[in-house]
Amino acid sequence: MNMILARAVCIVIGYCLGMFQTGYIYGKLHHVDIRQHGSGNAGATNTLRTLGLKAGLITFFGDLGKAMLAMLIAWLLFHREYPGLVMLLEMYAGLGAVLGHNFPAYLKFKGGKGIACTAGFILAFYPPMAVLCLLLFIVVVAVTRYVSLGSILVMVCFFVQLVAFGQLGYLRINQEFMTEAYIVGGIFAVMGIWRHKANIKRLLSGTENKFSFSKSGSLEKK
Repeated sequence: MNMILARAVCIVIGYCLGMFQTGYIYGKLHHVDIRQHGSGNAGATNTLRTLGLKAGLITFFGDLGKAMLAMLIAWLLFHREYPGLVMLLEMYAGLGAVLGHNFPAYLKFKGGKGIACTAGFILAFYPPMAVLCLLLFIVVVAVTRYVSLGSILVMVCFFVQLVAFGQLGYLRINQEFMTEAYIVGGIFAVMGIWRHKANIKRLLSGTENKFSFSKSGSLEKK
């Protein structure tokens, strides 16, 4: 299989897995359309806000896992044929998963914001990146109580690390394809930030909601 087709296969695999909307499906099982509540998206934060801690954790790990599964399938399919490019193909599988999560065809392309899904990609792609991203997210949310700001900064942090580790030669991608890897990584980052455009407007205007845990275990506005 040539590399062009391999890229396409990985994106399709990722997209199909990404369309498994954990929050939406969990909500439907409890007779709730998660997209009709809170921020209106089907991601982990809105599920946590609407249905509580258990639902939020299930959604988070479900969204995390589908990106990782897509990347595992890509590795199983191509690690022998393209040993020096399998990480790049895993990136395409992860990107497909985020696209499927954000724009699921069967839900009229109305999904989540892709942060948990992207977190799964980062963790599977190169774990050291995930450590710094997680620490940054925890600190930002703990200090500001803005989940959206933490998510946006994680996207920036991921891309900066991708370029840094790539230039240092720590990623198992042939150097002639590193520019392509940076472009794919840039798409992850831009898409994650763009999906928060409404949050960015509220952050700039000082009207973004802050959150804390209520006694019931769900998120409450502050």
